[in-house]
Amino acid sequence: MRVLLSSYGSRGDVEPLVALAVALKALGAEAILSAPGDEEFVELTDRAGVELLPALMPVKRWISEMGPVARTDFPRVVSTMMTGQLEAIGSAAKGCDAIVATGLVPSAAAAQAVAEKMGIRYEHLSLCPLYLPSTHHKPFPFPGHPLPEGVTDNAAMWEHNIKVIHTIFGERINAGRASMGLKPIDNVRDYVFTPHPWLASDPVLWPWEETKICDPVVTSAWILPDTRALPSDLVAFLEAGERPVYVGFGSMTVPTAKAAGQMALDAVRALGLRAVVGKGWADLGLIDDRGDCFAVGDVNQQALFPRIAAVVHHGGAGTTTTAMRAGAPQVVVPQIVDQPYWAGRVAKLGIGAAHAGPAPTFESMTAALKIALAQETQARAADAAKRSPGDGAMQAARLLVA
Repeated sequence: MRVLLSSYGSRGDVEPLVALAVALKALGAEAILSAPGDEEFVELTDRAGVELLPALMPVKRWISEMGPVARTDFPRVVSTMMTGQLEAIGSAAKGCDAIVATGLVPSAAAAQAVAEKMGIRYEHLSLCPLYLPSTHHKPFPFPGHPLPEGVTDNAAMWEHNIKVIHTIFGERINAGRASMGLKPIDNVRDYVFTPHPWLASDPVLWPWEETKICDPVVTSAWILPDTRALPSDLVAFLEAGERPVYVGFGSMTVPTAKAAGQMALDAVRALGLRAVVGKGWADLGLIDDRGDCFAVGDVNQQALFPRIAAVVHHGGAGTTTTAMRAGAPQVVVPQIVDQPYWAGRVAKLGIGAAHAGPAPTFESMTAALKIALAQETQARAADAAKRSPGDGAMQAARLLVA
């Protein structure tokens, strides 16, 4: 069996598919990945032994070139991605028996169109329960398309969500389908997500609640094991004093992420604590040459977080899950999209603090850190880690090859 795994997004969208690829290879299947060709994704797939066929363009370049366009001509952005991904995925899918896709809607729609044209199996992956219709939560409101006023019924809001997604994406996705000789669709959301989407989410961190309006195939989160040793100078820093606080905002490039990182370091120092700074896409760095902070690039968070007093981060699904499984208390400073919802889950479980908004003040960051560092928060975080069921990638791989 040969499977194409397709994603266009940040590391949080790509790494779970690499985990699935490794699991598929362990079962004797052939797995290849179509994803952005950013240097860190090339390094990630090389380390995992997974073949990477670069997608449309590196995602950092996409953000730089198309981000400004999105503010004035979003249909052009959709069309560019749909057209580019039809070509990239169509080339990568040759000889494949199935496609598993996640990431941005136009990219997933392109993957499904390719699968339909080839007559092969297609599965859609969601990495957060928020995106799947449910009577237990509201849909995410797209910019410029607020949830209907006066409506409180979640099912009704999800019905409205069908119209919103089709309004945003339908015309350009159908144009791409027409270029392949495929019929137009009148419900982008349900077509792309399918009647039985796959959901890979840690059931302790965010359990899926059954609902009549969606019937997903549920596994635990897909985690790529990381066996890399921590750099020796980082180990020396960790061993030179009390556990530090980790501050990192992953793949976030928005200005508020860099400012939030700076504010977090100020608050950490004011509490008399040390810090490990994850540079990430916001290019966070040290404030000065004092020895109480240590900057790192791409390191093994699975090895680092168990040695950390608290993790201050943006609330991406991957970082939130990794911190939870490490038993590390969290301070989530959400920046975009699903991150406020992950922050809410962390707060509800009592395993950390959810900051209200992307731009903390010194006072609000200090208060959040005190919650995360409290003894009772540490105890709940350790308990949550023990209850996590482990990796779901192998479970998904077995379902795919069955």
